[in-house]
Amino acid sequence: MAARPWRIILPALALGVTLWLWALAGVLFVLRWNAVERPGPPLKELFPYGEMRVGVDASYPPFAVATADDLFGLDIDLGRAIAERLSVPVRFVNMGYDGLYDSLKADQVDVVISALVIDYSRANDVLYTIPYYNAGFVLVSRADTPLMAMNALAGHSLAFEFGSDADTLARAWLRRIPPFETRPYELPAYALDAVRLEQADAALVDATAARLYRRNFPDWNIQVQPVTDSLYAAAVRIDRGKTWEAINYALQTLADDGTLAALIERWL
Repeated sequence: MAARPWRIILPALALGVTLWLWALAGVLFVLRWNAVERPGPPLKELFPYGEMRVGVDASYPPFAVATADDLFGLDIDLGRAIAERLSVPVRFVNMGYDGLYDSLKADQVDVVISALVIDYSRANDVLYTIPYYNAGFVLVSRADTPLMAMNALAGHSLAFEFGSDADTLARAWLRRIPPFETRPYELPAYALDAVRLEQADAALVDATAARLYRRNFPDWNIQVQPVTDSLYAAAVRIDRGKTWEAINYALQTLADDGTLAALIERWL
């Protein structure tokens, strides 16, 4: 007797549905697997001593300063914030600036957070995180008579700290554009005084000096234009790649959610 068509079609249909369900389950599994934040290396691997040891030179306010009982400053708060994101205890190791990189090599610290300018000549020894602050030179002018770039200085007057890198940079620009008047001062704050008191059209100072000065004169309306970069970053020994990844990721989250900006605003 010939088989009825439905006896052939139904098993084939059931098999097709089964295969489709298995395929769908596979797709859902892949999607779920990719959506789950899988754990990274255990903290013991990232920080073998059970804590994040931070090297710092606590003699450079407002980034780090030591008192009889504690350490304070932007770098200190940043180190604590990174450790909190990584759920690891933090311990600061205070030392002179000249010993910071050596402390990484000697495994005395896990990371250095101490107003370190990224130094590409050390690329074979350390890994730098993303920058967390730019201390480069800025051009400061009054908001009602703004100068938007160094090449706009021609015919104007520029104040700066005598004998400093700003002095060198100003004289380099004198060779590149039509003349402008140079007004050297003893300190960056005096150069900014000259602009505020309308004794100079602009001042060339580092970003930190400009921010600290502005705290004393919050109602002074100014135009600030970046001129050079001097990028601060944390440093990890080059053979501690997983530790670097974790610290870098934590720092990125602090930048993304506004915590880093709030810390900078608190201290600068």
